[in-house]
Amino acid sequence: MTIRLSSLNLLLTFLLLCAGHLYAMPFLPDFNSATFLPGAPVNNPYFPLVTGISRTYEGQREDDGEIVTEGFTLANLGPGPTILGVETTVQRDRAFEDGVILEDTFDYYAQDTSGNVWYFGEDVINFVYDDDGNLIETNSSSSWRGGVNDARPGFIMPAELIPGFHYRQEFAPIDAAVDEATIFSLGNTISLGVGQFTNVLQVLEQNELEATAREFKYYALGEGLILVEEGLNFRFEDPEIRVELVSSVPEPTSVLLLGSGMIGIVAWRYRTRHRSSS
Repeated sequence: MTIRLSSLNLLLTFLLLCAGHLYAMPFLPDFNSATFLPGAPVNNPYFPLVTGISRTYEGQREDDGEIVTEGFTLANLGPGPTILGVETTVQRDRAFEDGVILEDTFDYYAQDTSGNVWYFGEDVINFVYDDDGNLIETNSSSSWRGGVNDARPGFIMPAELIPGFHYRQEFAPIDAAVDEATIFSLGNTISLGVGQFTNVLQVLEQNELEATAREFKYYALGEGLILVEEGLNFRFEDPEIRVELVSSVPEPTSVLLLGSGMIGIVAWRYRTRHRSSS
């Protein structure tokens, strides 16, 4: 894997970091349902959601002398629930470690008329195992939806990409969902096993509830996410693992139907939990 970063944009962003820009309050965009058109596609050039496409990502890290394979799959399932009066699009995100599923998430996105892609919430199933690898429970920790528990949607991909722009991706403090991001650099070139990508966008993601949780995500023009560098140090270097795109294939119709059914099941659990806690 080869990464060539744009030096000019990196310099600008590092100057902003030195000025303390990154640690200022992240921008939370004003939400207005009138800026969304019903059924509008999510076709931002750095975050296109093409229904029926499944993308697989994998990487390896060392843990106590053993090699651990981490990965996840992103499957675009099509229309999702209406949240805050906006019709969303669903992306299913399944995370694995050595082939064992750790998390099954349905993320809800929509694009406004300016081209910003908003993040409206997620329904999550977390899988918990004992030391012998036996499944002992599941939970829905970090699930949230805009409008529930005063949660507000944020940008998952802004339309205007300015190095140093620091924004909220979600703002649901009651549900412990407060991810934020910064446009770190533009115009990068990255070579992976699946090919070479130019005009790559580099985004730094952080979470105020986990000060040491830092990662870079790289998005290719017309492709979307291609690489994640997790576990960065405080200088934003030396990632613990790089998880990269290894394949992009059509999602079988049967899996799409199963995913749609799971959305209904998870949403029902979410509503039931919310009613019981209110």
